[in-house]
Amino acid sequence: QVQLVESGGGLVQAGGSLRLSCAASTRTPGSYAMGWFRQAPGKEREFVATISWSGNNAYYADSVKGRFTISRDNAKNTVYLQMNSLKPEDTAVYYCAASSLGGTYYYRRWEYDNWGQGTQVTVSS
Repeated sequence: QVQLVESGGGLVQAGGSLRLSCAASTRTPGSYAMGWFRQAPGKEREFVATISWSGNNAYYADSVKGRFTISRDNAKNTVYLQMNSLKPEDTAVYYCAASSLGGTYYYRRWEYDNWGQGTQVTVSS
């Protein structure tokens, strides 16, 4: 199991930027693909971005491609989501997730078995 704690959320104006962080801790060594998901009020949780254990491979939802960047620092056990050119429709609770499946990266909710508590991102127009 992996414990995940997100931080960095907040209120920002449209066009602004935020960087989310996800600190991971585990007693079980392993290679985890990591992902970010988000859930807006009244909507289902949706995929945002994912990154492989090595950090060499990443994949994004079309809605954030070119604006968001996922990265990781394995020495610090931390994953980041840099969000630029934010839009009001990016408003949601953002969740960090870890997958113990191995492989490269994943974009389906069921492929992740560890989740953080989420951090709120609000973009005002």
